[in-house]
Amino acid sequence: QVHLVESGGGLVQAGDSLRLSCAASGLTFSLDTMGWFRQAPGKGREFVAAVDWSSRMKNYADSSEGRFTISRDNRNNTVYLQMNSLKPEDTAVYYCVAKRARGEEFNIWGQGTQVTVSS
Repeated sequence: QVHLVESGGGLVQAGDSLRLSCAASGLTFSLDTMGWFRQAPGKGREFVAAVDWSSRMKNYADSSEGRFTISRDNRNNTVYLQMNSLKPEDTAVYYCVAKRARGEEFNIWGQGTQVTVSS
């Protein structure tokens, strides 16, 4: 069993930066892909970014517009999301996600961390 814990959320102003962290614990072996989803009030969860085990492949949602960077540190079982030039529409609960194998859904979820961007 794997447990994901997010941190780094908070209240910032438009244009500011924020770095989210996700620490994985428990049976963390073979976590193939890790990433981030977010959910704004009244909306469903939407994909933000993902990175594979080797960090050679990274995917970003178009809404990031080149502003976000995902990275991971396998030694410390941690994934990061660097968010720059934040916009009010980035306001959401951000969830760390993971999966053990290609071809399966992201089935391991953290509890989320709130990001609020004021204008």
